Amino acid sequence: MKTTESEKTGLCPPEAGNRPVLLVWGLAVLFAVLMSMPFLVPHCGVLALFGIVPLLMMERVVSLSGMRHGWMYHYTAFVLWNAAATFWVCNATIGGGLFAIFANALQMSLIFGLFRFSKKYLGGVLPYIFLAVMWIAWERWYFDAQISWPWLVLGNAFARNIQIVQWYEFTGHLGGSLWVWTVNLLIFGFLVSLSDGRWACRWNARAKAAYVSALVICTVAPPVLSKVMFDRYRETDRPLEVLVLQPNIDPYNKFQAMSQGRQNEILLNQIRTALPDRKTGSREDSAAVSPLLAVAPETFTGDVVTNWVEDGRTFRTFRTFLRDYPGVSLLFGASSHTYFDGPERPSVTARRIGDRWYESHNSALITDSSGRYDIFHKSRLVPAVEMTPYPAIFCRIDDWLGGVMGRCIGQDGISLLHCRYTDPDTGKEASVPVGCAVCYESVYGEYFTGYAKAGAEVMAIITNDAWWKDTPGYRQHLSYASLRAIETRRDIARSANTGISAIINQRGEITEHTEWWEPAVIRGKVNLSDRMTFYVRHGDVTGRISTFLFVLLLMALAVRLGLHGRQKKC
Repeated sequence: MKTTESEKTGLCPPEAGNRPVLLVWGLAVLFAVLMSMPFLVPHCGVLALFGIVPLLMMERVVSLSGMRHGWMYHYTAFVLWNAAATFWVCNATIGGGLFAIFANALQMSLIFGLFRFSKKYLGGVLPYIFLAVMWIAWERWYFDAQISWPWLVLGNAFARNIQIVQWYEFTGHLGGSLWVWTVNLLIFGFLVSLSDGRWACRWNARAKAAYVSALVICTVAPPVLSKVMFDRYRETDRPLEVLVLQPNIDPYNKFQAMSQGRQNEILLNQIRTALPDRKTGSREDSAAVSPLLAVAPETFTGDVVTNWVEDGRTFRTFRTFLRDYPGVSLLFGASSHTYFDGPERPSVTARRIGDRWYESHNSALITDSSGRYDIFHKSRLVPAVEMTPYPAIFCRIDDWLGGVMGRCIGQDGISLLHCRYTDPDTGKEASVPVGCAVCYESVYGEYFTGYAKAGAEVMAIITNDAWWKDTPGYRQHLSYASLRAIETRRDIARSANTGISAIINQRGEITEHTEWWEPAVIRGKVNLSDRMTFYVRHGDVTGRISTFLFVLLLMALAVRLGLHGRQKKC
């Protein structure tokens, strides 16, 4: 009597009841739980190394048992994962949060669906390699897409396990994605060989030893290498004093319940209290003093007009205040605007106000006692909330809806801010080049390296994480900054309006931090560095190679599909 594939694997055929259905749903839930834990619970990143195995097992059960509508199971699994790990987005915008969950899950499901389709035409392990490189290629593409939500990049799963991913300075977090796929596929292959009897009957001792060795090496070698790198890494002793400010102003009420003047006073009082020794008259006055960088949060003020920055009320207040604090540079965020005269609309994103037009920006500015300033406009903007994707199409729709989407305009390339001071040794003017990532920009690894490439010797991150309330969102956001510190080997001063503000060293360690929803100040030191890591110099090599392999395998799939079509005709 002929033995069926289902009997070989111990799987029940469809007519044997609902046991395969229960198993499939159980595996889908297990996948969602295992893959959510690294993003929700500290030090659980290692779960991602086998968290995809239940998904692959679920697909195998569905295929071998002949179950229909397989897409429903893997799409549901991806929705559960996205919902569990990023549900907090709905606190800022319910519609946007639901869209992010279901749309991101849909893209994941399309990738998985193409993998399932490829199994009909590509044999052996090729479909699984195709799945891994296709996924990583998608993650890399996501970094440049106008509608972009790269929060659940697999390499981010280790953001709270920094001692095992110090090698991100070579690969970036997409190297972590490759590690996740490699170990998961090796474990899955081992389980499949056990279930179908190949391990016992067909594999000789040498093959078994080679496979087990590969699994152990791929699992253990990266964290062991990382621990060695972590223990041996030493920062250069080039300190810069920093003051990280957390005024703790409720973002939902800051423009309605509290005047900008009152908010300015809260911030300046924090500086006064923290820097009594820096004020003129508290020491022997000297024009030459060591620099200090004070960092205030994102969108702290809304009265900056780029056409005439010096005339803004908040800017003038800060400039006057800093005259008593030589050597101190204040970096702060602003919702800024650029105005245009004339009847013609200057761009598709511009809005009308009276007889003029204006464009909006989410900006970072830095100034000192001289009143000179640098300004940078955030370019990695949150879709719908800050920017209108594909503006030529959607701005017309948004106009018809009455202007419900954000239309911030970012700058085309990265530019630096400068902490200026008078060198105590030479008496000459000098400056420290500072890169400033505004909020969401700190999630984009390769983009973040642009600041180091441009010459930044220290990084600031300014953000306002209270939109998500007291949920895992702001803790995840903070942890991703640790990955950026490792990838670029730059110290980071992170100012979050309501918490958590922090100082992060070049190994990704959070050396000092504030609490959530409390006014706080951190006065500390960071070390400057002009070192260029491999990842900074060369970018996402892992992503580029994966994209190349994906294209090759896609072409191979197309050829196989064409040959299969010809054979059917014959």
